[in-house]
Amino acid sequence: MRKIFTLIYAILFAGLSVSFGQQYIEGKVVDAGDGQPLPGATIKVRGSTEGTTTDFNGVFSLKFTGNYPLRLQFSYLGYQSRELTVSREEFLSVGLSPSSAFLAEVVVSARRRDETALEVPIPVSVVGGGKIEETGAFNVNRVKELVPTVQLYSSNPRNTTLNIRGLGSTFGLTNDGIDPGVGFYVDGVYYARPAVTTLDFIDIDRIEVLRGPQGTLFGKNTTAGAFNITTRKASFDPSSSFETSFGKYGFVQAKSSVTGGLIADKLAGRISFSGTHRNGTIYNVARDEHVNTLNNIGFRGQLLFTPNEDIDITLIGDISSQKPNGYAQVFAGVVRTQRPEFRQFDQIIADLDYELPGRNPFDRVIDHDTPWRSLNQLGGLSVNADFHFAGGTLTSTTAWRYWNWGPSNDRDFTGLPVLNLSQAPSRHDQWSQEIRYAGEISSRLSAVLGVFVLWQDLKSDPVHTQESGAAQWRFAQNTQDPLWQTPGLLEGYGIKTTNRLKSFSGAVFANIDWEVSEVFHVLPGIRFNYDTKDVDYKRETYGGLETDDPDLLALKDRVYSDQQFTTDVNNTNFSGQLTLKYQPVSSFNAYGTFSTAYKPIGVNLGGLPTENGEPLLDLAEVEPEYVTHFEVGFKSKPAPNASLNFTAYNTSIKDFQTVVQTPELGVNRGYLSNADKVRVRGAELEGNVYFGEHFSFFGAAAYTEGKYVKFENAPVPLEEVGGEQAFKDVSGGRLPGISRWAGSLGGELTSASVDFWRQNGTFFFGFDSFFRSGFSSSPSPSRYLNVPGYGIFNARAGFRAVEGLSVFVWGRNILDKDYYEQLLPAGGSAGHYAAVLGDPVTYGVTLKYEFR
Repeated sequence: MRKIFTLIYAILFAGLSVSFGQQYIEGKVVDAGDGQPLPGATIKVRGSTEGTTTDFNGVFSLKFTGNYPLRLQFSYLGYQSRELTVSREEFLSVGLSPSSAFLAEVVVSARRRDETALEVPIPVSVVGGGKIEETGAFNVNRVKELVPTVQLYSSNPRNTTLNIRGLGSTFGLTNDGIDPGVGFYVDGVYYARPAVTTLDFIDIDRIEVLRGPQGTLFGKNTTAGAFNITTRKASFDPSSSFETSFGKYGFVQAKSSVTGGLIADKLAGRISFSGTHRNGTIYNVARDEHVNTLNNIGFRGQLLFTPNEDIDITLIGDISSQKPNGYAQVFAGVVRTQRPEFRQFDQIIADLDYELPGRNPFDRVIDHDTPWRSLNQLGGLSVNADFHFAGGTLTSTTAWRYWNWGPSNDRDFTGLPVLNLSQAPSRHDQWSQEIRYAGEISSRLSAVLGVFVLWQDLKSDPVHTQESGAAQWRFAQNTQDPLWQTPGLLEGYGIKTTNRLKSFSGAVFANIDWEVSEVFHVLPGIRFNYDTKDVDYKRETYGGLETDDPDLLALKDRVYSDQQFTTDVNNTNFSGQLTLKYQPVSSFNAYGTFSTAYKPIGVNLGGLPTENGEPLLDLAEVEPEYVTHFEVGFKSKPAPNASLNFTAYNTSIKDFQTVVQTPELGVNRGYLSNADKVRVRGAELEGNVYFGEHFSFFGAAAYTEGKYVKFENAPVPLEEVGGEQAFKDVSGGRLPGISRWAGSLGGELTSASVDFWRQNGTFFFGFDSFFRSGFSSSPSPSRYLNVPGYGIFNARAGFRAVEGLSVFVWGRNILDKDYYEQLLPAGGSAGHYAAVLGDPVTYGVTLKYEFR
């Protein structure tokens, strides 16, 4: 490994030591109508990666290599793009015409440099910060309604699954021993914990959702895709914004951001805040309180240091905290298992003289005796340094991040004292370093070359606890032996687990863009991974009836038992891709990609199933996934006021990593295993159009088909628990969490520019909607654990000021659709299951003040 890293560093710095001839061209970009400067306009040298943006006064200075004449491209959001040929050194004055009838070029950094989305031969969806704010999409769960290829399932922040096209992480309860397949990046920093997806966004500029393997472009391997999030940067020009929203269920959300120069042309700062509160939407009759509240707060600060024109150094610190009374799941139904009658859920609760508070989950009533708590804290520091050379940029990103997790759950989903405690408090630290060059190598060759390392330390803090209550004996009882009824046998009986996972990931990666001709590009990429994981797991029983009776001890061992193991695993692999790009005109780009990818080797951290009382140690390790991916598609602007993109793909995965649910209570989050082979294929269509000056429209549709090609030893679904076989062949069955059809549709109608409240702006009405067909909510296909399809409709209307006070009213799920987000079987497989409910109708008002 040391030789490989040394070689890559040598290649990077050797390439950067080449001398380039540098020239400068300066100018100003203004509104062609009134002559006002356009800050943040993009200027690019056509056919290269060289470019820059205008400052607050619309002025730019562009450094380029080569000779005159030069073809420059100018673009600005809401304005017609323009190209200009420059034949000599001169100060340029460029006017752009505003027109909502033309789509502004969307600039993305998916290939680690700024370029228009149409030029990038990758299926990527872009959601701007303005749309995120106005649609109320303040976290990933809301963004998925705007990007139908994204799936998010969360029964609490730890047990969160973020998938793209149905792939990425295991469905259901999370096992920390495997890596996510969807990379989550914020300002170039990789976030390892899926719990970040439940937090509020803070001061977002844009979100890019890249679909398909992206390991030759990003530091951490991303076998299913990536979330590439860019926040708003510190600026030397002062500006500020303040926003407050009020709504149903006591909803209050406040956001603010302030930026400006601290030392002229050298140091600028930005500080941002977001806080959200909402009362609960579910009533706990036992505790006389509403649960599933929102209680989020986050801060983000940054300093931008520019010692000269060629160096930008950004220091970013953030801290976010989530303290809801919530993530409670609601009883949703009962499945008759194949166990004897006395082990059926309804018979069990009848014997215990217990009645549920209701059997309609959309009554939103529970009687859970254990409080729900989800303390979720994340934060960190990062330093990003960009060194701009002629034709490219060398970037160094250094980061440390932490995660604190303090939960309390009622995993039996009833008011009975069955599982009194189910808690897995944890602490996670990560340290990462990426060094990357993105830019030109020659006139026809550009590249991304990088080195990435990641260290992680995840441990129980201090112990994970699962403890039985007085009613546990009846749920655990698997024979008619009267000893099960021994008073106090299982009351207070539980397990305390200490575990620690130390891991290291190292990678070198490269992605080349070879311009064979002006219209045809070949883009090969390669990646080398090295991963290690060290696990120390120890579980000890405690409590319950103090006894020496071997028969009673045997009953206790059937519920919980001591378990201890250590494992040390590592693996290396190569992966890569080949993309062909054909762009005969600037408004059309066709591409085709073949790629391979690996998800690293996994380890089990939630306990192992047992046989004859002994843990099955051969299940401690989980084989790495091997991904083979094909994709073809096109991006286009069929008219100046419209865009249309299409892609079709086929992804096959060998040794697919999945969670296996087991009736054993000690394996409280299931255990990891491999399915021999799965396949996901589909097609996606998305577009935008402007009708005249005042109406815009967007839509996206996705067809996704996912199935187990071969999985002969899958766990049985809930309704088959207790049958003759503990495993079954589910080959040909559908993968969980994948809707065959999903889509989003929205638009906005705006007025002509008006003066209102002594402010210039526009009145607007906007709407967005999301729909998806039904999907399986069970790792093995079940007749019962299936979520019906649903659709939701959101709308907003108000006044948007150019500068000053904007006001609008909004409503979410305004048709008040009842829908499930996920179904989960209770621990122990007695037959009952619970649901994560979607939010009911909410509405409110937002006031936003901006100063520039």
